[in-house]
Amino acid sequence: MAAGGSKAAIYAALAGNAAVAATKFGAAWWTGSSAMLSEAIHSVVDTGNQLLLLYGLRQAARPATPEHPFGHGLELYFWAFVVAILIFGLGAGVSVFQGIDKIRAPHPIESVAVNYVVLGLSLLFEGATWWVAFRAFRRESRDEGLLSAVRRSKDPTVFTVLLEDSAAVTGLVIALVSLALTAALDMPVLDGVASVLIGLLLAATAAFLAREAKGLLLGEAVTPGVRASLRRLAGSTPGVSGVNEILTMHFGPKDVLAAISVDFDDRQTAAAVERAVNDLERRIKDAHPEIRRIFVEAQSREGHLRARGTAPLGSSQDESEGG
Repeated sequence: MAAGGSKAAIYAALAGNAAVAATKFGAAWWTGSSAMLSEAIHSVVDTGNQLLLLYGLRQAARPATPEHPFGHGLELYFWAFVVAILIFGLGAGVSVFQGIDKIRAPHPIESVAVNYVVLGLSLLFEGATWWVAFRAFRRESRDEGLLSAVRRSKDPTVFTVLLEDSAAVTGLVIALVSLALTAALDMPVLDGVASVLIGLLLAATAAFLAREAKGLLLGEAVTPGVRASLRRLAGSTPGVSGVNEILTMHFGPKDVLAAISVDFDDRQTAAAVERAVNDLERRIKDAHPEIRRIFVEAQSREGHLRARGTAPLGSSQDESEGG
């Protein structure tokens, strides 16, 4: 996903959440609703999260330095992990605390109509920002299921905003239902129960985001389809008699490093090998522009096996992909 698409989704969510948070706080103060206060805190946390993601995008765009020769792309994944922690600690923690406090000492909600109006408007705004994030996310994953696409995505900015907005819309529905039941059954304790449910929803969202961000931060490879394509490109290069190993790692959504070990025909001259390596690098970058750094190692199959002391890492997977 291009940075422009990521920023558009984040700016839309930032504007929507900031406006909604102020409205919710006013309604929570006026009516005394615990669920509304939890929703207000949720919106504040989301607003801060979008600011952190924008900061992460800016830091990740910094050029490489001698101290960081592969750039700063991984910083985006770090800030995405921080966002997950904030959702869990502030959003989920405070909501559960507020809910338990309301359950232990329930009190009637005043001016229920105000809550209905605020929650209805919030649903409208949150739904609009969710749609912006959903469209941005789907531009890159049209042929996949939503959950599968999130797990395969290497751009945490858009899927974080999408999941945050999904949790926000679900939380608003929970708050609306709880208010209706509280008014109909005259059971203020249900307001506290709704706050706890919203907190648990945020905790589940945070846990999922943390898991995805951790995987990206530790270094994820390209998809199996791209690995198979790299193997085909390397194997079809003139003078290459075999492909030993292909290692890849994402340093950002559109910043990939590829290290390829190939076995050249022993009859090739040094000049021919150099031409083959240049040709391979050009064809890889034409086919996969996100692969910005390519290291090609000329190594015999036997030498590669001896260096590894075992079968090549991921060889069975690569062979099944490459045929």
